[in-house]
Amino acid sequence: MAKPRVTFVCQSCGAVSPRWQGRCDACGAWNSLVEEGGATGIGAAVARKTRKGRLFALEGLAAVGQEPPRTAVGIAELDRVTGGGFVPGSVILLGGEPGIGKSTLLIQACAKLAEAGTRVAYISGEEAVAQVRLRARRLGLAGAPVELAAATGVEDIVATLDDGEPFGLVVIDSIQTMWTDSVEAAPGTVSQVRGAAQSLIRLAKTSGACVILVGHVTKDGQIAGPRVVEHMVDAVVSFEGDAGHQFRILRALKNRFGPTDEIGVFEMTGQGLAEVSNPSAFFLSGRDASAPGAAVFAGMEGSRPVLSEFQALVAPTSLGTPRRAVVGWDSNRLSMIIAVLEAHAGVRLGGHDVYLNVAGGLKVNEPAADLAAAAALVSSLTGATLPSNTVYFGEIGLSGAVRPVTHAAARLKEAVKLGFAGAVAPADTAQPGIGTPVAHIGAMVAEIAAAGVAQQGDTASHRSQSRRMRKPDALES
Repeated sequence: MAKPRVTFVCQSCGAVSPRWQGRCDACGAWNSLVEEGGATGIGAAVARKTRKGRLFALEGLAAVGQEPPRTAVGIAELDRVTGGGFVPGSVILLGGEPGIGKSTLLIQACAKLAEAGTRVAYISGEEAVAQVRLRARRLGLAGAPVELAAATGVEDIVATLDDGEPFGLVVIDSIQTMWTDSVEAAPGTVSQVRGAAQSLIRLAKTSGACVILVGHVTKDGQIAGPRVVEHMVDAVVSFEGDAGHQFRILRALKNRFGPTDEIGVFEMTGQGLAEVSNPSAFFLSGRDASAPGAAVFAGMEGSRPVLSEFQALVAPTSLGTPRRAVVGWDSNRLSMIIAVLEAHAGVRLGGHDVYLNVAGGLKVNEPAADLAAAAALVSSLTGATLPSNTVYFGEIGLSGAVRPVTHAAARLKEAVKLGFAGAVAPADTAQPGIGTPVAHIGAMVAEIAAAGVAQQGDTASHRSQSRRMRKPDALES
């Protein structure tokens, strides 16, 4: 009898190594190689029985295709992210940090569909059935006809779901707890996650049920397991949030049946997750419009315009190397904006600490936020208060030129809807009546600096007048 071959599989990328080593040669991760029996990783040779192929029909590009049917959940923010609802036979990978609200959102979606007449199954590999029922009772959904089970064997799950009337939605919580007999590895390893996902994807394609796989995330926020699982599924959705804020953001990272980078905003309440129909008003609530260093950014999240506030603090430093701290934005982008301001606008920040924050905990990724970040930095440095009814958006090039961005009309329309009367935008996108065209960053810096000087002059005059008014009282006393 041949000795079974032992291999070491990386739990981050799935690469196979014949021996253990501290660092994976493929992805560079440390201490990620785990011993597994059999050659089951990426690149391993697997002996398979060959069979004679069968013929299949080929179609041309001119064939008229129909839009895939969708099942609307009834939760508007969730339907927006998925592209209008769940597509039968599709597989969705949902990732998020522990305790962020993934199970709460899925229980609410399952209850909505079950009450509408769709057969729904919720398979939990981490919690007992009693725990899931307790959560549903707390949310007021105990009466929904959702079918529950606590199981981890993929073969048992597939056999159960194939029996009887077909299901419309199947939730697997989570994919890291599932295991299949076809793979000789421990549950949670790369081989088991890949094998279990493949079996559940085959179930979705053959039965027509929409399968949602819940995935754990790593410390840096990436969905744990091999990246190949993300390529296998039809959609990858991330559930984001901050423990210090009550809102949660559902973001589509990949979607074969809808737009990517679409977001849905929820608010965590005592009765579960509530939809936020107007995220812009939600993120701008409670802002101090009279404080310097605050600029309102008109951004785009997918197809939805969202207004958020950029806050900057520029303070003299006592350190040899000034500190640069940023929350909610790219730190490399901040360094570039600071360099452009010093080189092309005469703004000296080398002796100052710079802190930049996107209020509300929102993460902004688009380069259109360059202009808002620059305006907030200059406002904090000069002490000038930016107009409270003005929004900023535009990309700044290394030459200091302000470049146009996409969806300018939608950004301005959202700003007008929320009561903003002005916009500082690139010259090619500014609209008459609301947009103030800016072709170079130096022009905006000069305007903000002039406003700061005028405001400081008014403040000094007001203080001098106040002292003159108080002087007779002091003399009489």
